[in-house]
Amino acid sequence: MAQNSFTQYCRQEAETITLAQKLALTIGHLFQVNPSIHLNIALAGDLGAGKTTFARHLIQGLGFEGRVKSPTYTLCEPYPILISKMQVGEKDVSNNITIYHFDLYRMRDPLEWQEAGFAEYFDGPGFCLVEWPEKAEDTLPPFDMEIHLVADAEENERKITLTANSDQGAILLEKAHLQTS
Repeated sequence: MAQNSFTQYCRQEAETITLAQKLALTIGHLFQVNPSIHLNIALAGDLGAGKTTFARHLIQGLGFEGRVKSPTYTLCEPYPILISKMQVGEKDVSNNITIYHFDLYRMRDPLEWQEAGFAEYFDGPGFCLVEWPEKAEDTLPPFDMEIHLVADAEENERKITLTANSDQGAILLEKAHLQTS
């Protein structure tokens, strides 16, 4: 697969929020079409680049209404999301997924996330959103998409690059009309 990417320069936090929400809508649609898929998304960037802010708005853009906490000390915060609800016969059927938001910043050993029992979260329906993936070195499964944030000189300015590493990642870029090849 050819690698596809998209870069956006966000001059204010509102533009970063809009980009996260646009990606959330596309992810939500992908799960409505196929609720059994799994996505792995990496969030990379220096300390203070806006990874947690982007994650918060992505998760809320998928419909989570509670507080989205930084998992810096817990390593992982799960967020159950209702993707769709429909009536089948006389029953209401709901499609739910779970977003597992990881922050590996405080990890001291690359295998720590596996030892904590988190490996199973990378298999089931839903998706894993991983901040500081480089802390796990090569122990994480492949990412469908990598999101790299770079803080600029001004406080709220960011350069955000989304890169698709799989067919599912490419679909996300294409459906969100973010692809530039």
